[in-house]
Amino acid sequence: MTQTIAPRVRTLVLLLLAAACALLAGAGPASAHAALTGSDPREGAVVDKAPAQVSLTFSESVSMDDDSLRVLDPKGKRVDDGKPSGTGGTAYSVKLHAGLPDGTYTVTYQVVSADSHPVSGAYTFSVGAPSETSVTVSGQGAGGGFVGGLYGVGRYVSYAGFAVLVGGAAFVLACWPRGSGVRVVQRFVVSGWLSLTAATLLLLLLRGSYTGSGKVADVFDLGLLGDVLQTKAGAALVSRLLLLAAAALFIAVLFGAYDKREDEEKRDLTFGLAVGGSVVAVGLAATWAMSEHASVGLQAGLAMPVDVVHLIAVATWLGGLTALLVALYRGPADTPVPALAVSRFSRVAFGSVIALVVTGTYQSWRQLGSWTAFTDTRYGQLLLVKIGLVAVLVGVAYFSRRWTAQLAEATPAAAGAAAARRGEKGAGKASTKASANASTKASANASSKTGTKASGNAKVSEKGSGNAKVAEKESGTTKGSGTAKESGAAKGTGDSQRAAQLARQRAAVDAARQKRQRDADPNRFGLRRSVLAEAGIAVVLLVVTTVLTQTEPGRTEEEAKAAGTSSAGSSAPATGAVTLDMPFDTGSQNGKGVVRVELDPARVGANDLHLYVERPDGTAFDIPEVKVALTQKAKNIGPLPVAPDHITTGHWSASGVQIPMAGDWEVAVTVRTSDIDQVTISKNTQIG
Repeated sequence: MTQTIAPRVRTLVLLLLAAACALLAGAGPASAHAALTGSDPREGAVVDKAPAQVSLTFSESVSMDDDSLRVLDPKGKRVDDGKPSGTGGTAYSVKLHAGLPDGTYTVTYQVVSADSHPVSGAYTFSVGAPSETSVTVSGQGAGGGFVGGLYGVGRYVSYAGFAVLVGGAAFVLACWPRGSGVRVVQRFVVSGWLSLTAATLLLLLLRGSYTGSGKVADVFDLGLLGDVLQTKAGAALVSRLLLLAAAALFIAVLFGAYDKREDEEKRDLTFGLAVGGSVVAVGLAATWAMSEHASVGLQAGLAMPVDVVHLIAVATWLGGLTALLVALYRGPADTPVPALAVSRFSRVAFGSVIALVVTGTYQSWRQLGSWTAFTDTRYGQLLLVKIGLVAVLVGVAYFSRRWTAQLAEATPAAAGAAAARRGEKGAGKASTKASANASTKASANASSKTGTKASGNAKVSEKGSGNAKVAEKESGTTKGSGTAKESGAAKGTGDSQRAAQLARQRAAVDAARQKRQRDADPNRFGLRRSVLAEAGIAVVLLVVTTVLTQTEPGRTEEEAKAAGTSSAGSSAPATGAVTLDMPFDTGSQNGKGVVRVELDPARVGANDLHLYVERPDGTAFDIPEVKVALTQKAKNIGPLPVAPDHITTGHWSASGVQIPMAGDWEVAVTVRTSDIDQVTISKNTQIG
């Protein structure tokens, strides 16, 4: 990377990482994809007699075990039979013990929705009158805590690994076949396979604890793992591991036999690899589609194949883009990414974007259901962020296409200039070599003539001194030859080492020169910058997409809100009346009795209040004065006085009693049986 762009690259990377971390921090545990839409008794209700069972209704079907639905008395003791069952469709119930005393009861539930996400919650209802309860519901929802956080990380890594694996392999096969021999590209694709495999194993081990207790110790419970394998999510994870084994074979062929073949031979193998790789990619994508949002709800049979196409389009675009970025920045200088490969990827990316728009439009309609859900639900808001990121990414891709076109136009001219330079250099080398050969030949001839003449004159002297030479040979030949051999071997070893070192230095210098020439190309420099920007935005886009898979769909959220409103608006007036019986004793003659207060419909706004006074034997009687006051101590509201009108013997009434907000309210009644004898009695009730 050149010094010119290094600061910009660092700034861009830091900004994008900060955005991704902000999204990850705000994601939290997986949101409930099955919402509680109704219950009987309803939340906060006060019933006269203990019900025989508790029923819950969800927005979609859920999975339950013996501990999924529990009912606890005020002391925290379980009062259900521990055998929840479905009562048809999305309704589930559990029977209660007979003869339950008055007091506040807590209903807790922890189930797994049909799209594999854990759902939990709790609420209270009262029998007779509200009471103190020792039950505390943990603030940690299902899918939270350390195990939930680790499970979330596994989901992010699995999506990223899938994109790298599928997109990188598609880039090599469809755009740059010679890239199968480039080491950084090989490492990139293999890292995607390793990441997806490791994340899938992690998710499989964590699944039981994630949907259950949330305890780290349960991660290693083999019995719990066996239960997970019987679920839809467990089967999907095991299928993903089997498909990854096939993907390993595909990678071995792609970077082994395929890389070693010539270009003509590669064409025959490309078709087989493309078919096999497509089958594996579709299978991997289906493991998500068959166990998450697409598998439940509206038009599930059509939504699952649409989701598969959507996932593969995302992986081809984002994974291929990252592979191109790695090749542009980390690829060897002697194997640069050609303009043709970039042009091919540009066309592949364009097709992926078209598929994303079509499938994304259908998924948005299916998951939202209305225009208001875009702004009124978290899913819709995240979807708007995703649409904005895709628009920005397409805009940056437009500039990449422009740089690609300019690079393609400049490549032939640059190649011609390089060929001309090589030709000139080759001609210079040839002329130098020819002159050197000529001078060597002339000197050799001259020395040959001189040597012949001198040898003729020396023959006589050689003959005369022959005996001396023989003796000299006998005494010194061995020593001389040994020394010459040793010095020659050492000299040869040193020369070969120096030659190898010089060759490595020349190769490094040539590679650095080629890299400088490549980086100096303004078209390639511009392409690298725009692809880097695309890849950075793609990282944030992938994070948003993963968060979306963990968020309750807008359609489900709106249905739950509508069901809650309908329950409050229609069922509350019919069954929401509160009846409070309060015994009193003023201490005087005829000072004992029972006050019964009826508040209808016991919700925020106008209410009708009826008050009855009876003797211990049940007969009605009048008293000199009765007053009522309403107080909500938690919000420091009240006391709000109510002056009921006397209607008939033992009956007082007040209409239009305004209750400003929902919550736990104290109803206090002051009873006066004589001029000096009176008492104030009270009970709490849930309003809302």
